[in-house]
Amino acid sequence: MAGVAPEGSQFDTRNYDAKMTELLSTDGQDFFTSYDEVYDSFDSMGLQENLLRGIYAYGRPIMFQYYFLSRCGLPLKVIVTCICLISLVLAPTRELAQQIEKVMRALGDYLGVKVHACVGGTSVREDQRILSSGVHVVVGTPGRVFDMLRRQSLRPDYIKMFVLDEADEMLSRGFKDQIYDIFQLLPSKVQVGVFSATMPPEALEITRKFMNKPVRILVKRDELTLEGIKQFYVNVDKEEWKLETLCDLYETLAITQSVIFVNTRRKVDWLTDKMRSRDHTQVSLVINFDLPTQPENYLHRIGRSGRFGRKGVAINFVTRDDERMLFDIQRFYNVVIEELPSNVADLL
Repeated sequence: MAGVAPEGSQFDTRNYDAKMTELLSTDGQDFFTSYDEVYDSFDSMGLQENLLRGIYAYGRPIMFQYYFLSRCGLPLKVIVTCICLISLVLAPTRELAQQIEKVMRALGDYLGVKVHACVGGTSVREDQRILSSGVHVVVGTPGRVFDMLRRQSLRPDYIKMFVLDEADEMLSRGFKDQIYDIFQLLPSKVQVGVFSATMPPEALEITRKFMNKPVRILVKRDELTLEGIKQFYVNVDKEEWKLETLCDLYETLAITQSVIFVNTRRKVDWLTDKMRSRDHTQVSLVINFDLPTQPENYLHRIGRSGRFGRKGVAINFVTRDDERMLFDIQRFYNVVIEELPSNVADLL
């Protein structure tokens, strides 16, 4: 099943690549697809000692990091001065914004960097108090950040760097107008960074609204990496048997942390209720209870199991109706997803 194109497969990789090529060749912009300067550690990147102390635990830098840092407006040896100015980072969810805040605090631990997360569901007055005392980096969701700008608790005159994290997720969630409203309030010379695990043509097209003569550092479709993540599928004859299959997995494996993806809010509520009463121990993996509806979203999901150098495991539940999508995912990422072996517990 895993290696044969199902009848009626609609995903066209040639059409996808043609759209990408058309977008990337517009206006004569550079398209970086190869990485000759790869560093085994952050030590060789010319960073300040105190910054190195903060990031040392994060391991090998990703391939485009050196290129990006070297063009961040200052030499690498003084790049840390960028975060002495106000940088604004937007994320699609409160949870991600708070995670970014935590990572930034760790990275700047020896530099005295002040980071604050502006997200919904927290005290507006407390946000105002912290911002008035002075911060170097603000991380937040579009709604709360725009509110702080509107109230003038966050002064746009001092913002030097504007970052959109998980840009495609942000745009797919309908934040385009809010992002544009925020961007309109920022200084004309603000430096803009757009980051995303995937960059579909639609997202590339929209970024033109926010960036002036952008340098694009992208990974070709056939170079998208799922390195370090073991991927398997489980044949499930009927949709209604998925819950029983999931429970069998939890009884077989020692699971501490897992992320289970489904495709509807109703199913999230239903599955949460069914799993709440069960006693689960510990291990990290991603389970696609439902396969994503687009191949591009697969990397978004399973990449969460292998971040910061950790090994990850992804298990996909596949019914007969899912065979076409499983094939499309394998073709899109040029991978072979094997059937879940009986000794899977030994692989975790």
